[in-house]
Amino acid sequence: MAVCRKVGGTRTVVTATDDFEPGYTMTCRIERVLTPDGFVVLRMSGRIDCTYVATLRESMEREKTNKGGLAIDLTEVTLVSREAVDALAVAEANGIELRNCPGYVREWVSRAKESHD
Repeated sequence: MAVCRKVGGTRTVVTATDDFEPGYTMTCRIERVLTPDGFVVLRMSGRIDCTYVATLRESMEREKTNKGGLAIDLTEVTLVSREAVDALAVAEANGIELRNCPGYVREWVSRAKESHD
C-alpha cells in the first residue's frame, strides 16, 4: 500500500508498507524535496524491493518533465532488490543523478548498465 501526503510546500512523502507476517513490516519511503533552484531530489529510505519498484518508477515519471533536474538520494536505503537495481540503472542511464549511493549498490547498478548495453 502506498500513501502520499504533502509536507509543507516543497516536500511530498510517499510511504509504502506491506505486512508479511506478525511483527514484520517492510517499508520504503520516498520523500520529494524541491530545492530553491527547482531541482527535485527523491530521498529514499528503507528497503526497495520488487513491491516498491513501481512506486519508484511512478515517482520518477511524475518528475521527468521537471526542467530543474532530478536526483535520487539513497543515503538511508538499507536493502535493494535486483528489480530496484535495474530501475536505478535505467534511471541513471536516462540522466537521473544517483546521490549518496552505497558502494555495493553502485557496483550492482554499474553491472546492470553494462548488461543492458
